[in-house]
Amino acid sequence: MKIVAKPIEMIAWFTRDGVPNPIRFRIMEEQKALKVINVDKIVFREKEKIAGCPAIIFNCQSNINGAEKLYQLKYQMDTCKWILFKI
Repeated sequence: MKIVAKPIEMIAWFTRDGVPNPIRFRIMEEQKALKVINVDKIVFREKEKIAGCPAIIFNCQSNINGAEKLYQLKYQMDTCKWILFKI
């Protein structure tokens, strides 16, 4: 996977404990067009701290442009922002 680290717009649901679960996200492509990608499967999730900032890493799988792709989403807990980290 290649690191892209692009901010994304996410639709997610949260458990009562505050754990997010991504549903689908929207990303700006090179041609300035928005692309919507559904999160088909969450392979695994883990918590980590980078420079003291807590984050949740999601390794996910989706059908993108007719091919199954693995990618990594990052939810920054202190800023509540989502990032497409690797694809």
